[in-house]
Amino acid sequence: MTSTRPSTTHRTTLADLPKGARATILGMPESASQMITQHMHRLAELGFLPGEVVRVVALGIPTGDPIAVRLGRATFALRRFEAALIEVEMPPRHGRTS
Repeated sequence: MTSTRPSTTHRTTLADLPKGARATILGMPESASQMITQHMHRLAELGFLPGEVVRVVALGIPTGDPIAVRLGRATFALRRFEAALIEVEMPPRHGRTS
């Protein structure tokens, strides 16, 4: 008998997602330098908050910087180091087991 069941979710950062990937924001690091904290506050003000769903729509050529990210009905260009501050969880993949 074959069944379909979800596998475990995958946690990573927004910077590590491939083009087209969707993920749910988990949060940002709690401790960081003052400069990094300023970037995190800016991202939060833009709406990059826990529970929000994001999608990578494009990667800059040739280095993948910046990253175009869709959040709600808005698209943002984030520098790779900013995207690396945002911890995300990808939805479970469905796999077949016997």
